Amino acid sequence: MMGGREWMDWMLTAEQVAFRDTLRDFVDREIPKAASRDAERVDGAYPHHLFDRLAKGGYHATGVPVEYGGRGADLVTQLIQARELSRSLAGMIWIWGSTSFAGANSIGLYGSEWQKKEFLPKIAAGDLKVTIGFTEPGGGTDVLGALETRATRTQGGWLINGAKKWCTSAHVSDYVLLLARTNDEVARKHQGVSLFLMSPKAPGVTLSPLTTLGMRGLGTFDMTMEDVFVPDELLLGQPDNAWRMLLPTLANERMLLMGTCLGIIDGVVEDTLAHMKSREAFGKPIGSFQAVQHHFANILMARHQTELVAFNAARLADAGADTFLEVTMGKVITSEHAVAAADLGIQIFGGQGYSGDNDMQRYWRDARLMRFSPINNEMARNLVAERHGLPRSF
Repeated sequence: MMGGREWMDWMLTAEQVAFRDTLRDFVDREIPKAASRDAERVDGAYPHHLFDRLAKGGYHATGVPVEYGGRGADLVTQLIQARELSRSLAGMIWIWGSTSFAGANSIGLYGSEWQKKEFLPKIAAGDLKVTIGFTEPGGGTDVLGALETRATRTQGGWLINGAKKWCTSAHVSDYVLLLARTNDEVARKHQGVSLFLMSPKAPGVTLSPLTTLGMRGLGTFDMTMEDVFVPDELLLGQPDNAWRMLLPTLANERMLLMGTCLGIIDGVVEDTLAHMKSREAFGKPIGSFQAVQHHFANILMARHQTELVAFNAARLADAGADTFLEVTMGKVITSEHAVAAADLGIQIFGGQGYSGDNDMQRYWRDARLMRFSPINNEMARNLVAERHGLPRSF
């Protein structure tokens, strides 16, 4: 690859390098960038063909334990997958990432043996889709403070009432990983909440489509629930203890986000370099102009920093370290670098970068989400400061 892209191969095992190279070839052959651009032009029409291509390559199995039909890959390998897919898919990486986070990771960590045997092989084979239902209409980063969805005991299960927002791909998902309050008699708001696997097709569920700036081809929905029955076997883990269960999986989500940001920057680098060599102005390629070269150098330096931060966090996590600070800081650093890189790419492309006929504007739209989701960068900075002994600011 150009420009010493593989400088960090020394950080990877031979197996991880082989996985990356195989996946990169697969993406270039099976999932060209135009496929993502075309898919999002029909807002909310889920790109089943892209999901199926990943199933064909066995890439839904990456994070699933071997004993349940998966690859059992470590976090470095999952980071590599997020990166390589995002070169082409950008924000639509979540056709893999949502099920990986909500399904493979959460069920793999906290599911009963029956749940693991029932769901994980289907996820690995690409036969099951899972989305996330955490955010409420009245909240965003303050997930617990805004949590009004309730699950109440009934014979053989639970009745769920409430509403969720930003349920991406809910219209094609088999299950929603749903956060609901199950006990109001608690000392602190992180107590008394539970996780459920709820079918978005169940009686009592209503989906309303949302228009979004990015990830258009996946479809994003508001979801309301009125007396939706969920059987006991679809309660995930222990009741009333969901928040402590979620903390490791939220760290995994931030890891995948860092890989997504890194892949977006890869796409920006590749497309910008090609444009700088082919586009001419005043009788010579625009890549010969000093100001343009400086913009491009800034993109490369942003990628370099992003790569160091992301792979350091993944390696520490695989070694069993507490990576709360690394993934929280990394989420901020990588998302801001990705947005800045895409913005510089648009500047280099000029009017062409503003056009929907190329990917530069799509990189920016997809990266922009990462600065406030799944936690906004301002709140992430608060958490970093608090971990260093400063008083809580919220």
